[in-house]
Order: sequence, then C-alpha cells, then structure tokens
Amino acid sequence: MPAGAEPSAEERPEARLERAVRVAEQALIEFEIAVETFRVEVENFSRLHHQKLGPMYARLDELDARIAEARAARSGDPEDLRRAQEARAAVMPMPGVEELFHDWIDSDGLSPEAAAMLNEQPVQAPKRVRPGEEARRLYRELARKVHPDLAREEDERQRREEFITRVNAAYARGDEAQLRELAAEWEAGPAPAVERLSESEELYARLEWLAQRKDMLSVLARELEESAIGAMLRMAPDDPDRLLEEIAEQLLAQVSERETELDGLAAQAE
Repeated sequence: MPAGAEPSAEERPEARLERAVRVAEQALIEFEIAVETFRVEVENFSRLHHQKLGPMYARLDELDARIAEARAARSGDPEDLRRAQEARAAVMPMPGVEELFHDWIDSDGLSPEAAAMLNEQPVQAPKRVRPGEEARRLYRELARKVHPDLAREEDERQRREEFITRVNAAYARGDEAQLRELAAEWEAGPAPAVERLSESEELYARLEWLAQRKDMLSVLARELEESAIGAMLRMAPDDPDRLLEEIAEQLLAQVSERETELDGLAAQAE
C-alpha cells in the first residue's frame, strides 16, 4: 500500500466482524419469520380443529360414558362402576367450553350445526383464517424491513417492536389490506438513524446476543413442532383443510361404532 494511503474499509480490523454481525442479523430475522409463520399456522389450525372437530370429540366422550354406564348397570361390578364414573367425569362441562367451541356447543348440548355435522348433513364450515400466499409475501417483506433486531438505539428498537406487533396481528388474521397499509405507513415514517461504526467489544456483544436469541427461538420452534397440533399440521402443511376432513371422517366412523355398541347394550338390557 503506498505511503500515506488510508486503509480500505475491508482492511479495518473490525470489518470482518461487522460483516459477520450483519449476516447473523439477517439469518436471525429469517429464522424468526419462519418461527412466527409456523406459530400462526399452528394457532389457526388449532382454532379450526376445535371448531370443526370439537363436537365429534364431545360426542365420542358422551357415548363412551353411556357405554360404561350401561355396562356398570348390567354387571354391578365395582370396577365397572369406577370406570363409568371416570368416563362421565370426562364429559362434565369445563370452564370456557362455550368460548372454545364457539357456535358448535352451548348449555343445552350440541348446537344444530354440530348435530348436522355428526349426521353428515351439510353445514357451514368454520371461517378459514389461515393466511394466504399474498399475506405471507407481504409479511415477510415487512418483517425484513422493520424487525427490531435491526435497531441499534433503544428508542428505535421500541418503535420497531410496537410496529412489528401490529404487523404480526394483521398477519395472524390474514389481513392483506392491513398489511399493505402498514407497509405504506412504514415507508412514510421517519427514516432510521444512521448507524455509527461499532467497536469490537460492541460487535462481539451483539453476536453473543444474536446467538442467545437464536437458541431461545430454537426452543420455541421445537415446542411448536412437538405439540399435538404442530405434529398434525406438519403431516399436511400444504393442505391442512384436507387433513381436518380426513380426521372428521375417522371420528364419524368411531361415533357410528360407539352408537352401534350402545344400541347393542340397550337391546341386551331389555
């Protein structure tokens, strides 16, 4: 290098570390987007699962209780009586059940919609709230731009955290119009402050924080994947509605089997 020439940015001791921080930041953001997307998918699939299949599970529990009670009444055996009591306890109302099943179940039992489903009659399907492809695209673009991990100053981080909360809520609803409005709002907002060059100590601390954040997200992702709903969703990520239909068909078959068994017990008691 000629005498008196200034070293290039690439030759600064911190240059390689700065590049590593930027790469780690972008990788973490992509990971967070993936985890949040899967979390929303699990949440929405869980809602649809409860709405559509909840009445069938409730019907199966009720039939199991009646079968156990019929057997206990016939045998008088203490063990049969205990099983009947346990089966009946399993169908006792739980706090918030109306909220859980929404329009499917009320204080009088199964709603007309639920009864229609159990009888394989046409019924209005639960509202689909799974974000579509366009909503996913808008969400990913917004998340890359406004993510709090891109902030260096605390005020800017807080502004981004408040904004990304609104973005996440719109994405969870699958609200494409709201996501577009938020994108326009962000573009019209104040420009991020120019970042000053970080010293080596700050860069190392930043890398350490990013690694800790990734570890925390890895735990959350694993919990989502290993949950019952997460495992079900991973069986049919591209067509979860069809998976619900297949489960519904299996449950209807089980309901039919239980009803046949209960009719047989009733005939024997006569």
